[in-house]
Amino acid sequence: SSAVDPSFCCFLRFDEIKEGDVVRHEGKRSDGYLEHIFKHAAKELFGMDVKEITYKALKNKDFQEVTLEKDGETVLRFASAYGFRNIQNLVLKLKKGKFLYHFVEVLACPGGCLNGKGQAQTEDGKPDKALLSQMEEVYAAIPVRLPETNLHVQKMYQDWLEGMDSKKAQETLHTQYSGVNQTASNLDIKW
Repeated sequence: SSAVDPSFCCFLRFDEIKEGDVVRHEGKRSDGYLEHIFKHAAKELFGMDVKEITYKALKNKDFQEVTLEKDGETVLRFASAYGFRNIQNLVLKLKKGKFLYHFVEVLACPGGCLNGKGQAQTEDGKPDKALLSQMEEVYAAIPVRLPETNLHVQKMYQDWLEGMDSKKAQETLHTQYSGVNQTASNLDIKW
C-alpha cells in the first residue's frame, strides 16, 4: 500500500516544468517562509499591506525578530532561530513562560538552509562563503509568485483537495497540538 494518495501524483510531474516556470516564495533566501507568512498574516488579520520586513537581531544574526505594530501596539511578533543554540534558547523561554512569539521559523543549520552541511564546502570542511553568496544571488534572481496565485496550487486544491475549505483540505493540511505528559526516557534532553 502506498503512503501517497495516487491522485496526488499528477502534481509531482517535474518533467513538465520549464525553466521559466520556476518561482519562489517571498523571502531573501531559500528558508524565508517567515516573510511570506508574516505578510499574509498582516493582511488577513489586520488589513495591513506590508511591503518590506525589518529583521531585528537579538542575541546574534541567527536569532532575529520581526514585529508588526498597529496603533502603537505590537500585534504580531515572529522570530527566526537558526542553529541548535538558538533553538535551545527558544525552548527555554517557552518553558519559563516567556515565549512572546506568534510564529517561529526554526532551522537546524546556523545561517539557514543554504549554509547547511549538504552544501558545498571548502577542503577543510568549512562553508564556502563565495559559493554561498553566489547561491543567494541566484535564488534572489528567481521571480516571486504568491502560492495563492500559482495555477498548480489552485489546481491541486480543486482536483485533489476538493476545494479550499473542504473537509479533505482541513484533514490533510491542518493539525492540532496537545500537551504531552513528561516521561522518563534515555533520550531526555535537558533544555
